[in-house]
Amino acid sequence: MKKDSLKPFGVIAGAILFNIFFWSEKLALNGLLFDVFIIAAVFYFYPFAIKNHYSRWVALGNILTAAMVVIHNTILSKIGCGVTLLFFVAFSQYTHRSALYAGGSVVLNYVLAIPNFFRSFGNVRNRKYNLATILRPIRMLLVPAMLLGIFFIIYALANTVFSNIACEMVTAVLRWIANMLSWLSIPRFSFFLLGMLITAGLILAVRDNSFSVADMAGKDDLRRKKGPLKKWRESLAGGLLTAIIGKASTGMLAIKNEFKIGLISLVFLNILLLFINFLDIKYVWLGFTFSKDVSLSAYVHEGAGLLIFSIVLAMVVLLFFFRGNLNFYKANKFLKWGAYLWIIQNGILVISVLIRDYYYIVHYGLAYKRIGLLFFLAMVAVGLLTVFWKIRFAKTTYYLLRINAWAALFLLVSASTVHWDYTIAKYNLARKSSIPLDIPFLLSLSDKTLPLIEMNKDVLENDNHTWVYYKHNAFQKTAFEFFQFRKNDFLEEQKNYTWLSWNAADDYVKNAFNVSSATTFTNSSLIKSLCDYSYSGNGPWCSGDYLSSLRLILFLSPY
Repeated sequence: MKKDSLKPFGVIAGAILFNIFFWSEKLALNGLLFDVFIIAAVFYFYPFAIKNHYSRWVALGNILTAAMVVIHNTILSKIGCGVTLLFFVAFSQYTHRSALYAGGSVVLNYVLAIPNFFRSFGNVRNRKYNLATILRPIRMLLVPAMLLGIFFIIYALANTVFSNIACEMVTAVLRWIANMLSWLSIPRFSFFLLGMLITAGLILAVRDNSFSVADMAGKDDLRRKKGPLKKWRESLAGGLLTAIIGKASTGMLAIKNEFKIGLISLVFLNILLLFINFLDIKYVWLGFTFSKDVSLSAYVHEGAGLLIFSIVLAMVVLLFFFRGNLNFYKANKFLKWGAYLWIIQNGILVISVLIRDYYYIVHYGLAYKRIGLLFFLAMVAVGLLTVFWKIRFAKTTYYLLRINAWAALFLLVSASTVHWDYTIAKYNLARKSSIPLDIPFLLSLSDKTLPLIEMNKDVLENDNHTWVYYKHNAFQKTAFEFFQFRKNDFLEEQKNYTWLSWNAADDYVKNAFNVSSATTFTNSSLIKSLCDYSYSGNGPWCSGDYLSSLRLILFLSPY
């Protein structure tokens, strides 16, 4: 109960940190710090999560993606960090095994976040506080504070070095007060409310645990069901079979007739797919010859899309036939072998699509869709393996979805560990003499690619197109001029960030352009006017190692 009473204050603390960390900053080191706060708060308020291996693994993935935000600072790493944090919260606050149901709990957390926040104050114990009891510590500190202030002023006037240190301390305090006063503005207060909403959804669990109950009710292993015939007829599968084969779908021979339909279907589909795979092996695997007359875009995008759709449809067909009692039919041996053969043939189809994508990359370079197709094929391969596992060991569809959801989460975390924009630019520019470069795409990549593009500026100088830089209403510009606009904007934006926005990718770019990586802080005119006298003579940045620790503290202040 004591921890429950602290939850609303944890939300408020999180909102304050959110406001401090992210206001006028980009998601970088601040994201890692906020991430650590949320994980610590969740483990504190829900201690059973520490023993939950699902929570521990997702927390590990979350810390990894948060680290990638600091290292790579890519959109994918930020998405991965946000997704894994949400799943960590769901697995820590509720009992889950499936990421799909955990996602439902996350959505419920945010749908009910506002009423749940106000309800959480009901856990705060109602205590009667005596005003004298509250004022006693203040009264005890009043005299020491006055004495401290008097002697602080005397020592500052008497000692020049201490005066410099005192001015830095006063400057930091005034800077902090000035920024706290800025919280009274409507935009800053609105941002604080946004932080309240985000933190409430992460820290507070709702009372409705319907997704958790449904998740734990799911079974991994199929069981033979003996139900009334009327109920079978009213089901979707029963209605479908009745519409196709009529009375043969009912009665004592219903399961046998369904077996025959499944077996005949798989025989026909295997023969058809065998012919398709033969053509792919002959013309794609062994006989492909690149020609400029061949549209690789259509060859990969259109062909691959249809082939992937056929593979997914194949898995749906298998799930339909092996959804229930047909798994326990004594004579289903040939049906299973037909299913295994079709899974293998669909695996060959995955390889065919992979080879098509490989040809596209070799002759036209890397791009988002070509890389995305690789990850999608990996998911399809996992899907085929899990379908095989389901049929072989009579697993449920719940089991299939649960494993594939975990595989998707694993792939997301894995993908966030690579800076794909830099990889794309490096790969394509290294082959600029052998592949056609898409200059608009190259210049649309993230800021970390800027030094690499500058080292290969000849590709920009050879571009004959005219460019428009809408941010500055610059028309009829060359590709190199467009690049210069991007470079200058990046360097200007960096001046507005504090250490909270530090990340290795931006630091790499600044160092490549010979710009100091130290963050520049802008003091308000009020603070400057109050401490102008200290900037004469030795100034506050006078030499002396004894000042280094204080300067470090002041430097780390986000204000």
